[in-house]
Amino acid sequence: MARQAQRSRVTKETTIEVSLDLDGTGRSDIATGIGFFDHMLDQLARHSGLDLTVRCTGDLYIDTHHSVEDTGILLGAALAEALGDKVGVRRFASVRVPLDEALIDLALDLSGRPYLHWEVDHPVNPVLYGTPPFDAQLAEEFFRAVITSAGITLHVTTVRGRNTHHIIEATFKAFARALRDAVRVEGHAIPSTKGVL
Repeated sequence: MARQAQRSRVTKETTIEVSLDLDGTGRSDIATGIGFFDHMLDQLARHSGLDLTVRCTGDLYIDTHHSVEDTGILLGAALAEALGDKVGVRRFASVRVPLDEALIDLALDLSGRPYLHWEVDHPVNPVLYGTPPFDAQLAEEFFRAVITSAGITLHVTTVRGRNTHHIIEATFKAFARALRDAVRVEGHAIPSTKGVL
């Protein structure tokens, strides 16, 4: 059974289309108008092994917040749809991912219960990357949107790190690797005593 999904969403702030294949090869085709964010989504696809297409047109003349958050909402909804009833998935996964001096500890559970513990260091004055700028604080907003729509419990902690780019990129890579492990099918039952996730 194909674990694929396509979602679209139109608001007064953004128009977004997302398609994904959980059992892909890590191919991505990303265009959000935000270069740094495109780079992070490419990392997510590449290291999770899912095929991901994202098209986003947003009100970037205001800022990048709406585009980043709304993409997270739609990506989470597509993940939930592609996972279906989650029969046979591993469900839990945890990983530590380095990027130079940065080290991120991340654990997730495809629990059906959205919860985010975010202990990721970034400067008090946000670092802005690219044109239009990606505010470092938007990483948290993106992951909150993803896990809320997908019903994922996610804990993210910076073990160490100084370079904000490295910290954010290591976080996206860590989420990707943990997601890759958690969605892997290795059984024939729903991994819950409740019988549903």
